[in-house]
Amino acid sequence: MATNAIKNRYDFIFLFDVKDGNPNGDPDQANLPRTDAENQEGLVTDVCIKRKVRNYVGLKKAILTDEGKTIAEKGFDIFIQDGAVLNRAIDKAKKEKGEEAKKSLCDDYYDIRTFGAVLSTGEKDESGKKGVGTVRGPVQFTFARSEDRIYQAEHSVTRCAVTKEEDLKKERTFGRKSTVPYGLYRMHGFVSAVDAQKSGFSEEDLKLLWEALLNAFEHDRAAARGEMNPRALIVFKHNNHLGSARSGELFDMIKISKNTDLPRSWKDYSINVPKQEEMPIGVEMILLLV
Repeated sequence: MATNAIKNRYDFIFLFDVKDGNPNGDPDQANLPRTDAENQEGLVTDVCIKRKVRNYVGLKKAILTDEGKTIAEKGFDIFIQDGAVLNRAIDKAKKEKGEEAKKSLCDDYYDIRTFGAVLSTGEKDESGKKGVGTVRGPVQFTFARSEDRIYQAEHSVTRCAVTKEEDLKKERTFGRKSTVPYGLYRMHGFVSAVDAQKSGFSEEDLKLLWEALLNAFEHDRAAARGEMNPRALIVFKHNNHLGSARSGELFDMIKISKNTDLPRSWKDYSINVPKQEEMPIGVEMILLLV
């Protein structure tokens, strides 16, 4: 059991919006913005937001060595990242730490002790067992869902340059770009103190998670994603490890309403946030952004 792990359960609501961009393309639908097929509400996967958190932590905790190499600050490496060979890290930890390999990986990698990981891969040991099992992360996200139906706009774009000499005689080639004119998305999240005890997720890790969510889009700019901004981060802190109220009851207390039939900005919505005295006993509401 981790002695420095968080002792309280948390639930939270994260609101963000997109303007003239594609927040999360669907590769099965020609990279169109993801939608619910039944009601056309926009979707952004939990994996997409976790990727942005990982990227921010990787930037925040990067250290430049005297040799000009970039390494992660101890305890804040990222396990799931571009070009990573997962089995290499698992096998190395198992060889060096033995039965303590899982704990070592949690200690070394921020995203393992935060989101969990499947570590049951790699080379077989003498008993025929692969890897070091799994870690269930204390932090979990839902899909983000837009408050209203979104419109999947498609735009034709042209290219004036060519890649080959023989293409100079051809006319300009065309491409496609998909955007959402405007969408406000709502994501719910959960932080389990019970699972944090197993992975070692600490108060410092929690503070970094909030910081990463609030800055998730600042270092993830791309022409395809348009303009994306965080709009609200509302945290519910329980006074114990099991929780003092059901998460659904807390989420329902935060209501969002439209000020116009066709919202095109954050100002076209109103958010109703209850007062602290209206909260259930044992729950503290923390407004990190609203």
